[in-house]
Amino acid sequence: MIPLKFKSFSKKQLRLLTWWCHGSKDRHFDAIICDGAVRSGKTLCMSISFVLWAFSDFNDSDFAICAKTITSLRRNVIVELVAILKDMGFSCDEKVSKNYIDISYRGHRNRFYLFGGKDEGSASLIQGITLSGIMLDEVALMPRSFVEQALARCSVNGSRFWFNCNPEHPFHWFYVEWIKKSKQKNALYLHFVMEDNPSLSDNILKRYKSLYSGTFYERFVLGKWVSASGTVYPMFNYDTHVYCADKDYSRYYISCDYGTVNPTSMGLWGEADGVWYRISEYYYSSREEKSLKTDEEYYLELEKLAGDRKIEAVIVDPSAASFMECIRRHARFTVKPAKNDVLTGIRRVCDMLRAKKILFHYSCKDIIREFSQYVWEDNKKSDTPKKENDHAMDDMRYFVNTVLTQDEDDFFVISAARP
Repeated sequence: MIPLKFKSFSKKQLRLLTWWCHGSKDRHFDAIICDGAVRSGKTLCMSISFVLWAFSDFNDSDFAICAKTITSLRRNVIVELVAILKDMGFSCDEKVSKNYIDISYRGHRNRFYLFGGKDEGSASLIQGITLSGIMLDEVALMPRSFVEQALARCSVNGSRFWFNCNPEHPFHWFYVEWIKKSKQKNALYLHFVMEDNPSLSDNILKRYKSLYSGTFYERFVLGKWVSASGTVYPMFNYDTHVYCADKDYSRYYISCDYGTVNPTSMGLWGEADGVWYRISEYYYSSREEKSLKTDEEYYLELEKLAGDRKIEAVIVDPSAASFMECIRRHARFTVKPAKNDVLTGIRRVCDMLRAKKILFHYSCKDIIREFSQYVWEDNKKSDTPKKENDHAMDDMRYFVNTVLTQDEDDFFVISAARP
């Protein structure tokens, strides 16, 4: 057994680290599933255990480590894993352009391919390879087609599956097909809570628990697979998030949710001391006003909203092709199609609201109104916001998802947040 240079592990972490060892009561399992709270140490322990198992049972074999994207995989798993392995005496030769790592230890060598399971088309990326084992980090964020194709690649005798994730809704395919059927699948199921990570102090535990409420708390602190309900942004508070006095803004953006029959909403954002303020907004409902506006008329409203400020870019609903072309023709503003991943965007907005990184001028009455009206769908087997009272909510999400996280390909390990 290769020695680990850590101070301590919890009993559950030790079970995860050693379940495959000769003499372990769990060695007969074909797979392991770890779910539960954020910051519970399951990802780090699983990645270390996965590599140690590979070298215990195989030599000169191929394995795969998967996440939603290659970027998130490297950020959340590989960087820390490689550092720990090198400290333990392993040699790691990462071929970044080819997305694999050759790992060696005392004359043994195995190759670990890196895959991103971002969408349905990702399944084709992993076809054709033969694997001795696979680890899927945040498996609940990956499409079923990718996961099933990845598992089908593990045809070597003695191969095993390794899954970890934070909870989603209770009708999620992975919860239904793997967690609830773990005995049928001959999978060891370990449920983690924050207290299973001995590296978290009491103060840090209290801090994490104070960050969340509602479904957030149940999923990411208690680790429960529960449905979203109520308002999408329950952390929004008028006294906390609404301001009156002007600031000394240094940068500006405009975000836009474009509608013809549905309302059009635009927000002017300015940055001051690392905080983004919604300075003013434009909101027009042709249905209520009983009059449609053209792209050119909306462009004039965009000009009024911008005033004489230097706008770095206008972030527009990606489906509004004609309006984006109208903006380009006038050649004043740079226009960017928004990143429109709804659940990821909602999660990011929640993080920014909680951190008080986005605030709203009291005159922005439409977005303030929508905060109390933007709710989750009832009786849905997925997390879906109602398509009502969501136009200012959408333009805010476009801004946060496109501008405030523009250097990321994906966010960190936690799953899409639902309050």
